Amino acid sequence: MTAKLPAVPQGALMIQGTTSDAGKSTLVAGLCRLARRAGARVAPFKPQNMALNSAVTVDGGEIGRAQALQAVAAGIEAHTDLNPVLLKPNSDLGSQVIIHGKARMNLNARAYQDYKPLAREAVLASYGRLRERYDTVFVEGAGSPAEINLRANDIANMGFAEAVDCPVVLVADIDRGGVFAHLIGTLACLSASERARVKGFVINRFRGDRSLLEPGLAWLEAQTGKPVLGVVPYLHGLTLDAEDMLPGAARSGASQAEGETLRVVVPALPHISNHTDFDALRAHPQVDFTYVRTGEAPPAADLVILPGSKNVRDDLAWLRAQGWETALARHLRYGGRVIGICGGMQMLGHTIADPHGVEGEPGAVEGFGWLDYETELTREKTLKNVTGALALEGAGEARVAGYEIHMGETRGRALDRPAMWLAAAAGGRPETATRPDGACSADGQILATYVHGLFDTPEACVALLRWAGLAAARTVDYPALREASLERLADTLAASLDLQKVFGAIG
Repeated sequence: MTAKLPAVPQGALMIQGTTSDAGKSTLVAGLCRLARRAGARVAPFKPQNMALNSAVTVDGGEIGRAQALQAVAAGIEAHTDLNPVLLKPNSDLGSQVIIHGKARMNLNARAYQDYKPLAREAVLASYGRLRERYDTVFVEGAGSPAEINLRANDIANMGFAEAVDCPVVLVADIDRGGVFAHLIGTLACLSASERARVKGFVINRFRGDRSLLEPGLAWLEAQTGKPVLGVVPYLHGLTLDAEDMLPGAARSGASQAEGETLRVVVPALPHISNHTDFDALRAHPQVDFTYVRTGEAPPAADLVILPGSKNVRDDLAWLRAQGWETALARHLRYGGRVIGICGGMQMLGHTIADPHGVEGEPGAVEGFGWLDYETELTREKTLKNVTGALALEGAGEARVAGYEIHMGETRGRALDRPAMWLAAAAGGRPETATRPDGACSADGQILATYVHGLFDTPEACVALLRWAGLAAARTVDYPALREASLERLADTLAASLDLQKVFGAIG
């Protein structure tokens, strides 16, 4: 039985981190689930996010993937107000700027600093609507509040907290090392009013004997006058959508006890987007999954998947420079299978044209040419949640439920042999699917689609693994694994945090 939870006050609490990947997204997801258990109407909120993993919302917009996961934890539908400003990097110096779910422009880093006052209006408008609709809002910061060079017109961390008078909890990752320096140093970089706003600390990803940590915790509290609200253990094996970073481990090995396995390889493109497409494969006990990074030779595989990309032409050039064109031709010659998703689908055709300069300088490049179609990038972005069924021979009515996020239209004869049929409206049954998507090669070795989340439904995952050569593929329910991870996370936080003090900090 779950222990009785303290009441959750109305108001808001912001979770900021001493570094990127300190655990802010995960902590907000867990707190949303705990507040939901306690009976509160709760919502997550991230004023500004920079990420290439995104999700399509119920109102037809685009937000960071982490906020969509937090919405699941809170038991609400993902809406553009949960993440009003999303920056999707398309180069080292520039990003596509998405406001309230819609792509507005591409800006370099300096130009975006000038644009921040307008972005701030969108942030405050969304936050105001959430505060009206929900009892409690857990706000997630971005990066670190100690980034002095980004303090002017800040809308992501303390600038937002000061604007709306929101209390803050600071989380730090002890697994990185230097956790006390991170916390003390962050406080030293804040103004007096910002330091007063910090109500306490959470130490994340702790391994080992808690008693050995106690002297450090006592020193930290004495030095700062602020409480440590909890020490969260390192949680192995959580199946949760990543905000942006590729997994630290490039390889996820199949369990040898499962017998037959399938080797799946994905090139880690410099601008890879929505790599959460592969979380279900990485969690599958019969899949030997590998991300291949810069400078690594493409290994032997049964299935190669070309992922989504935020800069398709640049990533196509990277693939060629890394030897992938030759490797893929050899892979196909020996009977291997290839899947292209979104940008990966575009690469498989004859040409990719960008007449409007959507992803850089206007121009066109040759694709790999293995499927008979051409792609033209467009100014308008397609954003859809979709359902349907695979069109693979022998797949039956393997249900697909995913989403489209792309700025391009593809035309050509290869599309006459679609990869799947999609329903006219999201949520439609497979038998009502009438809109073709993607393409399959005549020899059955190549599949291309604009649909993300291809492996998330158990039946589609099994059908695709069998198509790729895993005859005895097991059924793995990825959404159920994610739900179990959210429950495990919430149980861990309930045992690790002083929830009376955490919820008591809500202002």
